Amino acid sequence: MPELKPLNWKPEPGIGYRVVRRPDGGMTLTFTDFSDATMMHWHDFALEHLLGSDRLTRNLYDLRQVGGITEKAIRMAIEVNSDPAARNIRLAVVVASEQVAGAVRQVCYAALPATSAAIKVFSDMNEAEAWLSRPLDQIA
Repeated sequence: MPELKPLNWKPEPGIGYRVVRRPDGGMTLTFTDFSDATMMHWHDFALEHLLGSDRLTRNLYDLRQVGGITEKAIRMAIEVNSDPAARNIRLAVVVASEQVAGAVRQVCYAALPATSAAIKVFSDMNEAEAWLSRPLDQIA
């Protein structure tokens, strides 16, 4: 089994998300808000984590605890997903509402064709995990 990249994430007061390393080497990010402080912290963490991204990775973003996404959060997500290193990511996004699903899809469409990250939106955690567990060469 390859050595896992260090997570380099620490919880901070006022930050509305947490990150844990997945057993497959990816990350699960769970958001509770999209405040400016949260988004700036996530933005910096995500870009730093993309540096040196050298292999395919499975990440899961759990957005079920948030009621909506701000325009600023959408712009920041587009920027991060447009980074060339995002090509190494398979990203499952789990949402609780169609409003959040629509905003996530807006990010995905706006970042195309700049990113080759495989991103799929789910309303069921088990379906998201099943998609992530597929071999990394099976994106669709």
